[in-house]
Amino acid sequence: MRSRSAFDSAVTALAPVVWGSTYLVTTQMLPPDRPLLAAAVRALPGGLILTAMGRTLPRGRWLWRALVLGALNIGVFFYLLFLAAYHLPGGVASLVGSIQPVFVLLLSVLLLKDTIRGRQVAACLLGLFGVGLLVLGPKAGLDTVGVFAGMGGAACMATGIVLTKRWGRPPGVGLLTFTGWQLAVGGLLITPVALLAEPLPTHLTWTNAAGFGYLSLVGALLAYAVWFRGIERLPAVTVSLLGFASPLTATLLGYLFLDQKLTLLQGTGAVAVVSAVLLTQRLPRWRDRRNRPRRPEERAPEPVAPVSVAAVPSATPVGVAQLRAQEGVG
Repeated sequence: MRSRSAFDSAVTALAPVVWGSTYLVTTQMLPPDRPLLAAAVRALPGGLILTAMGRTLPRGRWLWRALVLGALNIGVFFYLLFLAAYHLPGGVASLVGSIQPVFVLLLSVLLLKDTIRGRQVAACLLGLFGVGLLVLGPKAGLDTVGVFAGMGGAACMATGIVLTKRWGRPPGVGLLTFTGWQLAVGGLLITPVALLAEPLPTHLTWTNAAGFGYLSLVGALLAYAVWFRGIERLPAVTVSLLGFASPLTATLLGYLFLDQKLTLLQGTGAVAVVSAVLLTQRLPRWRDRRNRPRRPEERAPEPVAPVSVAAVPSATPVGVAQLRAQEGVG
């Protein structure tokens, strides 16, 4: 069971690892100052593809549930994410967004009736500390719009995680179709606003096209399918803490592709982030190991009840007669 949980955590962590590349792709490959366009193109194509493949549309109460989840997990969140990415350095945007596990922790108590555990609080604080060491430096720029956008995005996604955990999936609807609903709804919410609020680019380069394609197919379609799978199988707080992999990835990509330097403090922050994630994993306890079922070769022989000598008939003629009498033999 615990090895299965570790596997699910590792698979789910692939989503925030991919999302950690969003900051690099946004600033290096997309047209400048187009957060709404970037959010719409990221969500809508993949959502329409998955919904068409599933051939199922939301019905009944899932009409408004899909609308709420699509807005929280995709539509509003994407816009705020890209707005923060345009107004803040990538690492700082990650730091602001890393407040999300704290929101999830509080919402899990209110909506899922979960109990706050000490190690969950410790993991949140350790993760925040680690992200701070990763991304903050003497040249870290803070912008009011970017900070509020990052915090708003964190609150949206935290609420989306907890509600997705609470509502689950409708019966008979596959994971990819469920993912497609939310991406399509989110994209449809953003697209009209993008067309009204932002001018379309006068031209697109092949680099722009590659960036949009990566964000749509990898950053949304594949990553969100993995993410929603993790929400179904893992505790909500554990899933949210896996999001710390995003700023860690953003920092490493900045080092590899943007000539950003890694300091000893950033290395310490990386260790703290990884430790925070591991702290939430369900590791076997000493008591669990003591109480686990033993293998057949480890089991001690069962004690044999003592037998009274007087109760065993002797081999004498009198004893044989007693035995015959007990067996009903004349």
